[in-house]
Amino acid sequence: MTTLMKNIQISGEKGTKAAHIIIHDGKIQKITDTIGDESAYDTIIEGQNQLLIPGMIDVHIHGANHYDMMDGTTKSIQEVSKKSLETGCTGFLVTSVTSSLEQLLAMIEATKQVVGNEMGAKILGIHLEGPYLNIEKKGMQNPEFLRHPDLNEMKEIMKHADGLIKMVTIAPELPGAKEMIAYLKSQDIVIAAGHTNATYEEAIDAFDQGVTHITHCCNAMPQIHHRSPGITTAALERDGVSVQAIVDNVHLHPGIVRLMHKVKTADQMVLITDALQAMGVGDGDYQFGGHHVTVTDGVARLDDGTLASSTVTMNQALKVSTDMAIPLHDTIKMATTTPAQILNENNIGCIEIGKDADLVLLNENFEVISVLLKGEIAI
Repeated sequence: MTTLMKNIQISGEKGTKAAHIIIHDGKIQKITDTIGDESAYDTIIEGQNQLLIPGMIDVHIHGANHYDMMDGTTKSIQEVSKKSLETGCTGFLVTSVTSSLEQLLAMIEATKQVVGNEMGAKILGIHLEGPYLNIEKKGMQNPEFLRHPDLNEMKEIMKHADGLIKMVTIAPELPGAKEMIAYLKSQDIVIAAGHTNATYEEAIDAFDQGVTHITHCCNAMPQIHHRSPGITTAALERDGVSVQAIVDNVHLHPGIVRLMHKVKTADQMVLITDALQAMGVGDGDYQFGGHHVTVTDGVARLDDGTLASSTVTMNQALKVSTDMAIPLHDTIKMATTTPAQILNENNIGCIEIGKDADLVLLNENFEVISVLLKGEIAI
């Protein structure tokens, strides 16, 4: 099966350029300036001179379209898969919130049933956000289930997950964290620090041990202070530590987004949604993580005013980032190539010969026109 995707724009460091893409058996076969004999192709897709990007990858999403993936059903995971695809996301990590062990294992079992049978974006694994988080920086995490790192519990989780755990967020200053980090590192899992009150010194120690990623950087962690710089400063300073950013005009000031980009570059910064079930739905009242959440004007908060995840989509995050003066090429990289590299997914996240043809066509407002999954038209 050979497909021609013609008259598209591809972003580069020097701007966008016109091109045509030839796809064969789900892989990008050729990127060319000339089309040749169109009768040679089984399918032709007219790009209308719109922007073509790799499928985006969300390493941190909890829900969408009224569904919370912690409810333990395959239906919720499928709904998030479908809604993610509609927003230009072709791969994601099913992300937990702090819960009982029973709830977490139910989510894992449901995920295992959906993997390989997704109705939309592909599941690239599971991201455990907790339960080993600091109650002092709990955010919307349910304090009833927050606990110190428990190596025996984690080994049980890993046994049930059949290799699906790809990322774990912990507070590295908690008792038992060093042993947990060592174990997760031995399992080749991305270890992220988040919902943490770690000092600068504790953060440096955690990076030395194996923490390489920061969950929603700046949120649910100490503010930068000139005599107490904290984990945020340590992360920005430390090469090899990548950071997540919720770019929705709520969680981070544009100046902070630009600073993070300037320091970490697009190679070490990823866009995430951290979305709850209100993504793609709108304002209203929701139950999330054991809390009542109110979404007003697209902003989700607990009853005490605490931010409770977001409603932003990946394509919206692209637009907001570029509106904040982040270069388009870098913005695309933060949503595609960099998360793929963090997850060691070598066949996705870029438009290159030999890579999977997971591709998204966007209009000038970053609205999704069409999506291809391994060369097949999905939207």
